[in-house]
Amino acid sequence: MHVNHRRQLFNPRSTSNVYRVFLLTVLILGGLWALYGVKGGTIDVIGGPTLTPTRGALSYKSEGDAYFQAGELQAAVSAYELAIQVDPNDANTWAELARIQTYSSALTTTDEEKRILMQAALQSIDQAKALAPDSSDVAAIRAFVLDWLADPIISGKEQAQDYLLEAEQEATRARQLNPQNVLALAYNAEILIDQQKLDQAEQLLDQALSLSQDQMDVYRIHAYLLEFQGAYNAAIEEYDKAIRLMPNLTFLYLRAGANYRRLAFGSTLDAQQTDLYIKSLEYFDRAAKINEQLKVKDPIPYLSISKTYSQMGEYFIAGRNVQKALDFRPNDADVYGQLGIVFFKSRNYEGAIPALACAIRGCSPEQSCIGRYGRECDPDFGEAGVEVKGLPLSSSTVVYYYTYGSVLASLSRPKDNHCAEAMDIFQEVRASFSRDEIIMSIIQDGENICRSIGQPRIPTPDDAPPVSTGTPTPGVD
Repeated sequence: MHVNHRRQLFNPRSTSNVYRVFLLTVLILGGLWALYGVKGGTIDVIGGPTLTPTRGALSYKSEGDAYFQAGELQAAVSAYELAIQVDPNDANTWAELARIQTYSSALTTTDEEKRILMQAALQSIDQAKALAPDSSDVAAIRAFVLDWLADPIISGKEQAQDYLLEAEQEATRARQLNPQNVLALAYNAEILIDQQKLDQAEQLLDQALSLSQDQMDVYRIHAYLLEFQGAYNAAIEEYDKAIRLMPNLTFLYLRAGANYRRLAFGSTLDAQQTDLYIKSLEYFDRAAKINEQLKVKDPIPYLSISKTYSQMGEYFIAGRNVQKALDFRPNDADVYGQLGIVFFKSRNYEGAIPALACAIRGCSPEQSCIGRYGRECDPDFGEAGVEVKGLPLSSSTVVYYYTYGSVLASLSRPKDNHCAEAMDIFQEVRASFSRDEIIMSIIQDGENICRSIGQPRIPTPDDAPPVSTGTPTPGVD
């Protein structure tokens, strides 16, 4: 039988499917696009690192609190600044940053450094107030910042008075918003102390102490009140309480040590005086050791040690401690000024001149070495010269000016005459401090020396009206 070949029903012949081809083409192109996107950075890999920080603001704040507790104030400021970058709308973070910035200003050595830190603190607390205008905590800390800004040396006399008045208003508002706010009570008391309203300050501190026994600020301010009243032993006890709460805050040791030094200065018993000076040095040494452990290069403890030894008449070791401070801050004109004063007191007038010149006129790297060591720097010992910018004349620097002029005049001889430069210094000081009898008597002594070796007529107060008044910085605090 002949059978015709027929097309198999269950084996269809292959044909091109247009839709399938189109789909495959789309998938291939999509894959290529994704591949190039990942390589080019326009597409993130699943599970890969994100472009934004993964740490939260609370983590940075906790880190800042730990640094503050440890006494590393600059690190604490940096941590809080990072917290603000993560959450810029948290008023409490801005306020705490302002508080730490204000305390950091206690560790500065120059007016300009203090001014910069305090202005930064004011900006921080103003931002906090803008975010939370009715917060008692924010108002309290703003009162604290304004009170520390109310310093005529860094803010000017009129501005300082305005700051103090505004600080009082903020403190009152903080207490009205929350009468039980311990910090509001304490900071208000500090403002009242600065206004010399001591009875009212004591009442507020009593309230604060009854509400809390674990606030460093309360004990610090209570110590400040007792210090203001001349109760130095009691003030030390309060500083010790603050230290027990915050054992790594070096400025607390510095204040306690300064109170021991003040007690020693007023003692008439040699053995007691020596013992008090030793206690003072122990507190300053503890502050220096804390900084050493934390790798904080802070010159202030060494300057405090120097001041104590200077009062003891131990000028050689006093000078060595100032030089140690300069190792940390070789471009700090104020520290050169303090070294010059130590040299002057020890009758090392030749050494005082280059140090004081760096302080008030500034100096080159080579001159800075002479100012610090009385010789060229030795690179083998890690010594290097730096550029130093001189300090402008103010009530806190005038002692460097008139001491420098006096030394120049005293060392002047007909064939080695420094009176031309001394005269410039005297005239500059006279223009601003002609009403200060103590300063003017020092200036007149120097002028008389220059007159005796043939210097031309010295200007008198009648030549120009006085510009401002001021007094030397006390030497026993």
